[in-house]
Amino acid sequence: MLGIEARKCLSLRALSYLYQQKTLLNPDCDIGGKSLAITAAASRLGTEAFSGAARIELRPTASRQDVDAVIRAVYRQVLGNDYLMASERLVSAESLLRDRNITVREFVRAVAKSELYKTKFFYSSFQTRLIELNYKHLLGRAPYEESEVIYHLDLYETQGYEADIDSYIDSEEYQTHFGDNVVPYYRGFDFEPGARSVGFSRLFRLYRGYANSDRSQAEGSNSRLAVELAQNKASTIVQPSGNDGGWSYYRGSSDVAPNSCLGGSYGESGRIYRLEVAGIRQPGYPGLRRSSTAYLIPYEQLLSKMQQIHRTGGKIVSVKPA
Repeated sequence: MLGIEARKCLSLRALSYLYQQKTLLNPDCDIGGKSLAITAAASRLGTEAFSGAARIELRPTASRQDVDAVIRAVYRQVLGNDYLMASERLVSAESLLRDRNITVREFVRAVAKSELYKTKFFYSSFQTRLIELNYKHLLGRAPYEESEVIYHLDLYETQGYEADIDSYIDSEEYQTHFGDNVVPYYRGFDFEPGARSVGFSRLFRLYRGYANSDRSQAEGSNSRLAVELAQNKASTIVQPSGNDGGWSYYRGSSDVAPNSCLGGSYGESGRIYRLEVAGIRQPGYPGLRRSSTAYLIPYEQLLSKMQQIHRTGGKIVSVKPA
């Protein structure tokens, strides 16, 4: 394991990406004689919130405020940063945790098995997507290989939903990294024993930024990793929402994003934006949808064009200065 100073530096797996992006900052951070980019550069990848962050643990001497912080952290992690109303909180399980009648691990189990979790993810998602989310929420990483997905598919079919959830929380991996009282966190961004390099890039297909939630992404309930896992390929690192002047990355299909754009008038301000759109409905019958289209729009016409796209049922999946 890396020491305190080393953990302030980005993982080595990020270096090749940052090097290509010419984003090496602060050469004073050194591990093993090599200069590394420190956490300021992590903002390019959207991992700044997790760089060097302390693990949230429920200690025997924890105050009421500490317990409240643990509960909030569990909801944020297990529910994928989705909004939680007061009426949806698991009041009984929270009370048991505050009275120390259950551990953090059991509280995580209660949330993952709750009707709340099922409503947000189980009922509305494809099974492969649910498995991806379970790995992210409960083990803090993305699936490494297709065999892991197949295992959980078989387990769900033969023993049911609750047994599948138990298989994550009762695993040796969970015990090693979180134990009974540490809130699960995103491990895929760090180096650790047993981790695989492919997990780093794949986690970026599941994690879309600190302010994003797992139910607000443009790709909806579709699997993010099915193709890469089936082909045993590493995923491309795509910056999370809000980076580099763009937002809401979405791959409308397996097609390459369009290189040519429609439109292109200059406008009075001289500011031009590139809109990438998925799922625009073609006129006529039958109503076919185009997989991906790009437009160059002057700033003055941006709002009206976005309204037009929404009326045709399209999804605006990228907005960037041209």
